[in-house]
This record gives sequence, C-alpha cells and structure tokens, in this order.
Amino acid sequence: MDDFRPPLKIISYLKPHCGWSRGVRAVMAKYHLAHEERDIMNDPQQRAEMIQKSGQELSPCVEVNGHMLADVSGDEVETWLLAQGLVKPTGAMSGVATDRGCSDAEHTEQRGEIPVDFRG
Repeated sequence: MDDFRPPLKIISYLKPHCGWSRGVRAVMAKYHLAHEERDIMNDPQQRAEMIQKSGQELSPCVEVNGHMLADVSGDEVETWLLAQGLVKPTGAMSGVATDRGCSDAEHTEQRGEIPVDFRG
C-alpha cells in the first residue's frame, strides 16, 4: 500500500514571544512539518492578512492547505491534524506546553522588562 502524501502547505500566523505561539511551533517540530511562519507583531501586513483570512483578530492562526484554524493552541492544531489524517500519532514529546499562554513573569523575561509591583 502506497503511503505517499503530498506535502502540506502550512502558514502559521504567530507572535515572536507568546506561549500559544510556542505551542504551535512545538507541534510543527514534533511532526517535522515545514511551515511558513508569519510574524504578526512586527509586520502589520501579516497581521492584516491573518485578520482578513480568519475573520477575527486573535492568534495564533494556522492555515493548512487553505483551511484556517483561528485562535488555536498547539493542542488544537495537533488534534485537528490527527483527525484529518494529515499526521500519524507519535510518542515524541513537544518539549514545551502546547495548551497555554505565557505567564506574566515569562512575558517580562522575554521582553527584557523590569517587573513592576503596584501593590505598595
């Protein structure tokens, strides 16, 4: 039986520093999926394209062969890919959380900010 599958065309609309975006990247790496990553924080045209294609402003968004998965976690992307038969289950670990955003501390650390405590 021939197990050939044509390559997937995947466009990931991600933020450079975001737990949700890290989760999507981790799923792509886990399944060795090539994807075109588009930075929606530093490139307004990419953000506008994401909004136009997805019909909403939240990220990450992942387009697979023309099908848009809007405002998704890495877990949701993985579940969809498996359900569509586009990837096969693997015991590989992703290495990062694929189901959550960053904590406030992670945001501060990634941006090089000094934490501020307003509680006096």
